[in-house]
Amino acid sequence: METIMVRHGVMVVGLTGTGKTTLIETLAKSMEQLCKEGSTDYYHKVVKQERLNPKSVTMNELFGYTNILTNEWTDGIVAAIVRANVADSSDTKKWIIFDGPVDALWIENLNTVLDDNKMLCLSNGQRIKLPASFTMMFEVNDLAVASPATVSRCGMVYL
Repeated sequence: METIMVRHGVMVVGLTGTGKTTLIETLAKSMEQLCKEGSTDYYHKVVKQERLNPKSVTMNELFGYTNILTNEWTDGIVAAIVRANVADSSDTKKWIIFDGPVDALWIENLNTVLDDNKMLCLSNGQRIKLPASFTMMFEVNDLAVASPATVSRCGMVYL
């Protein structure tokens, strides 16, 4: 919980079967339960989770792309999730969970989200400011190909 309070990016690192998903689910349920019991703490809220495997799609499908023939922008999965959740003005905590191996290419595209600007910068020049209610989580086996810049922007939980 302290890691989420300090950082808006969290790496949950451990081998398959070590309980990464269970840890995330338990934390979310605990925060929701404390909210239901009347806690007024800023972090004790209902948690909306969006989970995706970033390696199961192409970079264009993940972040979005501009059609070179029509010059029209098409949102990718991350852009669509972020837009939908930014538009949601409820008091809900929003966690986007990247469940899959870290790849140096896709994770570098999130560095501006993970730094203090908390801004998703798309390749079409659009910039989407993420509110304080957002947390980016990365559920990964290892950080072998993650850059020091990316890792330094995140809090860590090792299992």
